[in-house]
Amino acid sequence: MEKRWLLKKEGESEHVEHLSKVLNIDHNLANLLVQRQIYTFDEAKNFFRPELSQLHDPFLMKDMDRTINRIEMAIQRNERILIYGDYDVDGTTAVALMYTFLSSIYLNIDYYIPDRYTEGYGVSYKGVDYACENGISLIIALDCGIKAVDKVKYATEKGIDFIIGDHHRPDAALPNAYAILDPKRPDCNYPYPELSGCGVAFKIVQAYAQQHYIPFRELEKYLDLVVVSIAADIVPVTGENRILAFHGLKLMNTNPRPGFEAILRYSNIHRKGNDPKARNNYIFHRELTITDMVFLIGPRINAAGRIESGNNSVELLISDDIEYARHLAEQINDFNIERRNLDAKATQQAQEMIKSEPGGEEKKTTVVYDPDWHKGVVGIVASRLIEKYYRPTIVLTKSNGLITGSARSIKNFDVYDAIDACSDLLEHFGGHKYAAGLSLRPENFEPFKERFEDIVGRSLRAENMVPEIEIDANLHLKDINSKFFRILRQFAPFGPGNEAPIFRTCGVIDTGYIRLIKDKHLKMAVIHPRISGFPIEAIAFQQGKHFEYIKNSNPFDICYSVEENEMNGMLQLNIKDIKPAET
Repeated sequence: MEKRWLLKKEGESEHVEHLSKVLNIDHNLANLLVQRQIYTFDEAKNFFRPELSQLHDPFLMKDMDRTINRIEMAIQRNERILIYGDYDVDGTTAVALMYTFLSSIYLNIDYYIPDRYTEGYGVSYKGVDYACENGISLIIALDCGIKAVDKVKYATEKGIDFIIGDHHRPDAALPNAYAILDPKRPDCNYPYPELSGCGVAFKIVQAYAQQHYIPFRELEKYLDLVVVSIAADIVPVTGENRILAFHGLKLMNTNPRPGFEAILRYSNIHRKGNDPKARNNYIFHRELTITDMVFLIGPRINAAGRIESGNNSVELLISDDIEYARHLAEQINDFNIERRNLDAKATQQAQEMIKSEPGGEEKKTTVVYDPDWHKGVVGIVASRLIEKYYRPTIVLTKSNGLITGSARSIKNFDVYDAIDACSDLLEHFGGHKYAAGLSLRPENFEPFKERFEDIVGRSLRAENMVPEIEIDANLHLKDINSKFFRILRQFAPFGPGNEAPIFRTCGVIDTGYIRLIKDKHLKMAVIHPRISGFPIEAIAFQQGKHFEYIKNSNPFDICYSVEENEMNGMLQLNIKDIKPAET
């Protein structure tokens, strides 16, 4: 699929020159800082060395005082507390964090993860019934609940109080809960609205610790859970999230909890050293990044809720026994293998549906439905279809008599708003700008599909349907050296709002050793002949179509990130796209 390259506007020269001088860094690096609205030495220091002391006061969040007072009341009265969370990564990490913390000060607690297939997303009547049957008088719902108006009312009628800790976009009418923590509610003035669900759970724990003079250092052991939630839920890695992610990654790289250690045994990240049971000085052969949280840890935690039960993930994350954690991780890894097989099969079937539908490949949206698809993989299938067709996508299956599924979107298009415009045809829906869940009655499927296509078609511009690569700056290959990379890597952790910098270099050629790997990837060494004769290694995934052109010594333009080759420790370019050089 062709991509369009969009070069960002260069930072104002006076700010760039100032930072380059006071930080003693390359002009190109100073420009990257200014593009991120960093203009002073102190702002740069806070960016490169984020401190936990910079976290906001949790009591700035509306209803935090009521939340802490209600938890204190429950503990004083020896009430039974239920920690309730969604079955995905954000929900299970949030439950694990809250359950582990409260367990350290109070024993009369339980946790509950709804079944994806019999209960669906969020708070369920079955979950409330479970609480009632087990003598629970306080439910703390995390990463869900902001739309659970009827369920909260049902719980209230049974004498159960609700504290909701969510981060999803609320409706105009909020549930009548005892307390509602959601930095996205319009009447909440919390300074940072982009927390993950687990991030909201951490703020509750931070507030309780602050109220009870528990040293903050006692909370740092939970930051590995928070960074995984930030990565997997694809929230912005800016502001408070960046601080939490920065320190969460430090913990993950030095002393991860047994559950994460066990999961990483099934990835390509291995421990250095000969003692597989060692718990101290946990060092990996390379530094773990946000990308590893997204692709190595997140899918495995998610797989339990997709294939069997999210309870398995919580059990793994709260375990302090490495052998038990390894037993659970093995099961979860098996779930992940099954999940891969299911999503590969469903993706192929969905693509065949699109091809066979008249005009299916020319539409502005993808809406596909098969009652036999596994509910746990429809969101993944939607993401895969976007990679191929690049348009707002909804993948649906059948569950409990309803058609239900997941939506994913493309850059700069709010799929939540488009779904909201069809709300009269839906039974339930909720989510974010780029991802949402929904359910509808079978008789409403075709009307919904038609209206969704119409709404998206009227609001989606043609240029939005071409994948875009944002390029931070033009760069000469001669400017890439060890000092440049040492500072560049300090821009991490990367993610939405702070993406890994992408550079463009025009008119490079291969040195003559280009190789085609697995018929689709390119391995080469490129030089900038008119500026520098020093070659630099490069890898270009999914760019095999350019092999003959490059092999014949033709000049070409590249956009790329700079990274370290894991095998030899040398710098290399990770090429994102290639175009023949302009004349």
